[in-house]
Amino acid sequence: MKIKKGDKVKVISGSDKGKEGIVQAVYPKINKVVVEQVNVHKRHKKPTQQTPEGSVIDVYVPIDASKVALIDPKTKKVCKVGYKVTKEGKTRINKKSGETL
Repeated sequence: MKIKKGDKVKVISGSDKGKEGIVQAVYPKINKVVVEQVNVHKRHKKPTQQTPEGSVIDVYVPIDASKVALIDPKTKKVCKVGYKVTKEGKTRINKKSGETL
């Protein structure tokens, strides 16, 4: 998976198209990511003894990783991610400029 936790991404399709946010969680087995302020659903909590009035909370729902694109920190534009293998290990690079991310 080319998207990692802490990356700044932009949503490129769906109802939240155009929104930007930081990746909060990554689920590579199901190819989904949780992005801050994207795909927020309301969840109603039942009243309990601690909160007798109940509450409504915001839940961030995962979206498919193919619907987001990484934003290059230098150019602030969407970029494609590639990998380059060196002696030190595998590093992520911007395919357009060839610089490491």
